[in-house]
Amino acid sequence: MFIEWVIALVSDNLYPGVFLAALLETVFPPIPSEAVFPLAGYIVLKNEMPIIHIFGVGITGGAGATLGAFIIYIIALKLGRTGLAKYMKYAKINPDKLTKADKWFEKYGDKSVLLGRLVPGIRELVSIPAGIFGMNPKKFLIFTFIGSCLWSILLTAIGYYLGVATIDIF
Repeated sequence: MFIEWVIALVSDNLYPGVFLAALLETVFPPIPSEAVFPLAGYIVLKNEMPIIHIFGVGITGGAGATLGAFIIYIIALKLGRTGLAKYMKYAKINPDKLTKADKWFEKYGDKSVLLGRLVPGIRELVSIPAGIFGMNPKKFLIFTFIGSCLWSILLTAIGYYLGVATIDIF
C-alpha cells in the first residue's frame, strides 16, 4: 500500500514526488530507489520532456536522499552505537548489513560515504557509521549529495532509455 502511494506520488508530481520518495527511502528503507527513479525516467520520456530532466530529476532525488541521510547521520551522531542498538529493530536495520557498512567505513574512511551511496544495501546505511565515527558534517553532506545524485541520475536514465527501448519494440 505504501509503495503504491509513493509510485502514485512520483507519477502525479514528478519533482516533489521524487524528492519526497528519495527522502523517505533514505530514512525508511522499504521504498526502493531502484523502482522510484526508473519510473521517474519513464515519466520524463512519456511526457516528452527534454532529456535534461533526467539530470533535474536525479539532482532533485539526490537532494531528497541527502536530507534523509543527514537526518540519519545526526541521529547516529547523537545516539552512538549503543543508543542505536535499541532502535535498530524498529527501523528494520539488519545488524549484518550495518556491520558491512561499518567495515566499508573503516576501510575507505570518508570516501566510503561517496562510494557507499552507489552500492545497494550499503547506500541506505552508510550514514550510520559516518555519524557514529563523527565524520565532518560538511564532508558528509558533499559526499552524500554527489553520490546520491550520481545514483539517482543513473537510475533515472535507465528508466528513460528502457522506456525508449520498449517504445521502439512496439
